Amino acid sequence: MSQMPRQAALPKCPSCAEPVEPGDLFCGACGYDLSVVPAPPQDHPTLPLTGAAAPGDGTDRPAPWPGDPAPATEPPGPGAGGAAPHGQEPGDDRSAGSGVRFDRPAEPEEYPLQAPDPRLAAPPAAPAAPARLCVACRTGRVDDDGYCEHCGHAQPRERDHLERETGPVAAVSDRGLRHHRNEDAFAVGHTTLPDGTPAALAIVCDGVSSATRPDAASLAASRAAGDTLLAALPRGTHPQAAMHEAIVAAAHAVNALADEPATAREHAPHQNAPACTIVGAVVTSGLLVVGWVGDSRVYWVPTDRTAPPARLTEDDSWAAQMVAAGLMSEAEAYADERAHAITGWLGADAYELEPHTACFRPDRPGAVVVCTDGLWNYAETAQEMSEVVPPDAATRPLHGAQVLVGHALDGGGHDNVTVAVLPFPAPSQGAGSA
Repeated sequence: MSQMPRQAALPKCPSCAEPVEPGDLFCGACGYDLSVVPAPPQDHPTLPLTGAAAPGDGTDRPAPWPGDPAPATEPPGPGAGGAAPHGQEPGDDRSAGSGVRFDRPAEPEEYPLQAPDPRLAAPPAAPAAPARLCVACRTGRVDDDGYCEHCGHAQPRERDHLERETGPVAAVSDRGLRHHRNEDAFAVGHTTLPDGTPAALAIVCDGVSSATRPDAASLAASRAAGDTLLAALPRGTHPQAAMHEAIVAAAHAVNALADEPATAREHAPHQNAPACTIVGAVVTSGLLVVGWVGDSRVYWVPTDRTAPPARLTEDDSWAAQMVAAGLMSEAEAYADERAHAITGWLGADAYELEPHTACFRPDRPGAVVVCTDGLWNYAETAQEMSEVVPPDAATRPLHGAQVLVGHALDGGGHDNVTVAVLPFPAPSQGAGSA
């Protein structure tokens, strides 16, 4: 019958004789300081029953029974000059009989943290943009809405004044002196026809101020018309047919601006669809094509000022209708306060899209002026326009457009003003884009 090994009795507190746990620094019953009491001797680990104690190793092993086989002789340890057992490195402190290793390496008090992954590191912050200073007081900072925090002055927007020159054609657009924003837009460009002859084009659009987002309408229309012309002319489309396609494409672009959720229209029922007018010109080596909807115009000014100039478009306006119907003279119609009420425009609420196109073959060189009413209000007749167009406008189109815009501003600048100047015939140039 085997016996259960007895559990060693717990040491007792020298003060109250209550049992204490090994490693306690104070008695749990009376609080006696146990650190001054020497620690009790530790029990030896249990050894195999068949093992014999080595002489002088300090362990109490039972004496062998008579007739038991003699214990196997253990090989000498590394310290005795013998070879280490298989699988044991020299210097290991292992019990030869039990195979238990007692030289556990000391654990560090703190485990090192893993280095951060450089791929997950946040990118360095971009340097802050320098603060914009007010163009009026030069001291206040401009806020995100475009106003000076010191004097409240509205800062110029990108579209307040635009200039563009590409090849033989140029255009200038200005906000004017009375409007709070520029609602005009333009597109200019040059390309080549399939036979290699050059072609230049200009599109000018005037946003209808009484409509919603007129600036967006004019920008969308000018871009759509310009892109259509630059795509149609090189593939051989007749310039007059290409101009018609361009106006139709511009109308679709403006109509798309009105495609907004019904909830948006419910919150603003008084707002109408975005709208604008459009006028354009295409010049080649021997052909001049114009197209329009609205009251923006095209003028022909020959380089030889002894030859008569001409206005090449007819307004879609109340005054023009009165004159065409014979109800009023031109002077009477344009003196009426209803004279500039347009009867044709691009927009989802337009009555019916009727693009006007015309084709001319001038017999002499000159300049073609494409403009909004912001200019022709100050030079209405063809003769008045020819008097303000610089003589070198055909060879210096950007300078000519700048002079004409300056004329409108000097006259009062009551409206946005946009002018494009093209030479006729179109000079030979490399292909370009708007």
